[in-house]
Amino acid sequence: MPLSGITGSVDTAAQAAALAANSTTKKSQTMDSEVFMQLLVTQLRNQDPSSPMDTNQMISQQTQLAMMEQVTNQTTTANENFSLQMRIAAANLVGKQVSYTDAASGSAVTGTATAVSYASSVLTVTVNGKEVDLDVISGITTA
Repeated sequence: MPLSGITGSVDTAAQAAALAANSTTKKSQTMDSEVFMQLLVTQLRNQDPSSPMDTNQMISQQTQLAMMEQVTNQTTTANENFSLQMRIAAANLVGKQVSYTDAASGSAVTGTATAVSYASSVLTVTVNGKEVDLDVISGITTA
């Protein structure tokens, strides 16, 4: 997230140090609240006392931080909701006839879903004794 409205004499060495400190803890190209706060503190430390930062800019930057945190929270909640929906959808397959295309042979397979596994990142459904990824299933019918 770009920081608009940041002015003052924040030296590039301090910015680089703040970004480097964050990149060691989390390999990410996004700016999080920790980096934002480090840059803000560095900016406040290095500002010219005879020309302090405009309070409107500071409030604007704090508002941007709050908005960034809320967007991050909403994204996390949306991901958790999607995961829960996938688990519910997979559980509802148990006892139903499902069809999928076997990756090894390329042929269509139909069978009854007997179990669901949440062990890996991709949910699997047991069909005819074979674990099949949920995203491979192409059809569902009531047994």
